[in-house]
Amino acid sequence: MRRHSAALIAACAAAAILAPVAARARGADGDFEQRSSAHFVLHQDVAIGESGGFRGSRRFEQQVLDELERAHDALDHWFALRPKRMIDVVVYDPASFDATFAGLFRFPAAGFYHGVIRVRGDTRLTAALSRVLHHELVHAALDAAAPSLWLPGWVNEGAAEWFEARAIGQRSLAGGQRAALAALARGGELHSLASLAAPGFAGMGPRAAQIAYLQSYALIDYLARDRGERSIALFLAELIESRNLDRALRRVYRLDAQSLETGFVQELS
Repeated sequence: MRRHSAALIAACAAAAILAPVAARARGADGDFEQRSSAHFVLHQDVAIGESGGFRGSRRFEQQVLDELERAHDALDHWFALRPKRMIDVVVYDPASFDATFAGLFRFPAAGFYHGVIRVRGDTRLTAALSRVLHHELVHAALDAAAPSLWLPGWVNEGAAEWFEARAIGQRSLAGGQRAALAALARGGELHSLASLAAPGFAGMGPRAAQIAYLQSYALIDYLARDRGERSIALFLAELIESRNLDRALRRVYRLDAQSLETGFVQELS
């Protein structure tokens, strides 16, 4: 899941999330346009009339689908994940998204995945919207690959954050992110790996959740630097096949959870 400024807290089993595609929310005019590409079915009801009219709406839809297909190709490249089914993506008018889902989250939400990718839209394809689409696609792809597997939160959200960063050409943690993590480590504010093992971070407050998402991203980045970026795909594949975190870490990185945590904290120090 994705926030405006960091990643957002999960809110899994809420009734509104489980509603059919485009059934609950009423967008700008309550009528969701539908358009498909090779791997996605897009439903959108962003109020684009004033900025582009019908042609503007169609142009926006094509831009979103093109970006999703670009993300789909990158997903195969980085994670070797190839969802076999069509993925539904609902892009809501911002006011409609906020009104429909505000009660589900403790933070301003930019998007989430629960069987369907649901995104707070814009009148154009912005860098922020692109990042959200990339982020949520990872959740959709992991769910398609292992629908009954509850991945540790630091793996699930960390992989999505890591992949999302590549949507804007960021290949590693930024200097400011590293400095923030080092300060958190010095202050004893980092989460234990055990506390990041739950599928989501729903029980955390705002600051704790922001730390959890940044730390999860940093853990995936740490593994990528340890054995190379392509090792993340091997790690995810092993975890999906074995359904055992320590086994996947040992096979790909010669680590277990405890040694991963120790090495990660030592590097920050």
